[in-house]
Amino acid sequence: MELSLSHYLYGLFTLLIIGTMIMRKGVVLPTLLGTFLIAWLYKGSIIEGFKAIFQANLVAAKELFSIFLIITFMLALLNSLRDLGADKRMIQPIQRIMVNGHISFFVLIVVTYIISLFFWPTPAVPLICALLVPAAIRAGLPAITAAVAIAIAGQGMALSSDYVVQVAPSLSASSAGVSTTAVAEQALILSLITGTIAISLAYILTRKKIRRADDPINVQELANMQTSQEDPIDDPQKEIRTKWSKVFAIFVPLTLAAVVIYMVYEKLNSGRMSGFEGGDGAAFIGGVAVILLLLSTVALRKQQALDYITKHITDGFVFAFKAMGPVIPIAGFFFLGSSDFAGSILGIEEGAPAFLFDLVQSTQSYLPENQWLAAVSILIIGIITGLDGSGFSGLPLTGALAASLSSNNMDVATLAAIGQMGTIWTGGGTLVAWSSLVAIAGFCGVSVMELVRKNFIPVIAGLLVATSIAVWVL
Repeated sequence: MELSLSHYLYGLFTLLIIGTMIMRKGVVLPTLLGTFLIAWLYKGSIIEGFKAIFQANLVAAKELFSIFLIITFMLALLNSLRDLGADKRMIQPIQRIMVNGHISFFVLIVVTYIISLFFWPTPAVPLICALLVPAAIRAGLPAITAAVAIAIAGQGMALSSDYVVQVAPSLSASSAGVSTTAVAEQALILSLITGTIAISLAYILTRKKIRRADDPINVQELANMQTSQEDPIDDPQKEIRTKWSKVFAIFVPLTLAAVVIYMVYEKLNSGRMSGFEGGDGAAFIGGVAVILLLLSTVALRKQQALDYITKHITDGFVFAFKAMGPVIPIAGFFFLGSSDFAGSILGIEEGAPAFLFDLVQSTQSYLPENQWLAAVSILIIGIITGLDGSGFSGLPLTGALAASLSSNNMDVATLAAIGQMGTIWTGGGTLVAWSSLVAIAGFCGVSVMELVRKNFIPVIAGLLVATSIAVWVL
């Protein structure tokens, strides 16, 4: 295979991007510069280089915009429920079953996992930490152990699969050139394996430090949390708010549960996703979220509903672009490395180059044909890309590499899911102190560095076991 100078330049910028991630710096600048220079060199025209920057971002935006919409609608729904006070009512009854520290540990995991699957961990953490963590501490669970449970279940297990909202699988699948459903299903299995190992080890390593409910240390840890509950002051809609918060605290969870049950039933009944494959599943959930948003907004603010629903959706878009905006130029650069997208970016109708795939293929003869080595390599690269503190910026890279490193004996979707595990478990908020893990530590009143240390062994062990199972079983 003959490689051009553009291929080598693409490889150089790929290494530069990985190095930038290791140094915990933003990678948007090198991806934009790399797209410009590679296109300029390949087409032999600086004008084409300028055009390629825009086209790469446009192609990435088209591919990923469905992700922005689902984030927008789910967060808008959560904000609307928060207006009603229904978000708190949904989990208050759970406090009653937290009778001791051991039960509280697993209750935190289950509740965090379920809420994070639908609303993502970032919006869910303040709610859980404000209502459930104080109850867990009173029952005897150390604050640091509560923080570990929330991080593993939310930022780790739920976010790494992202099975309901499907932002992460969409990013991985787009770069890998496979269906979102294929990646999502593999990621769900691997996330559950990783999470089960991590949770088990975390419990085994900390169970002896769980205290009795009457231990005086509990009071001290509650004080360290410095939680503040907002008291409503002169709320003219208090009666209406109370009535509708009770209704939606029951109606919303039941509706979302029914959606998931229906989708699972359709899949099991037909042996495939049956109408909910890829983006269709997210579209279904997003559409249901919009209707719930309409109902909850109108219920509380009949006359101001037109203005408030606009505010909720605007806030949702702002959050979505803050969380995912930097991913677009990164994805654009790695889309340029795939022949599926390079043609649209470079303005070539036939014979589009595959820069990244060609580079990897040229080194295949020097690499041992070992499935486990390929899988662990993807995992390590995922962990490295997660060091920037973002759970998503590395997914275009791991997805593209999965397509390049795959062989007849190793499924592309499985490799992409392995890379997704490494990226999100690291940068999503379990292994680096400069990620969203800071929020969990802050709410629980513990040291973020201590939290990283507590997470490290369970999470790394879980990732290695899951990767091995992916190679030998999946």
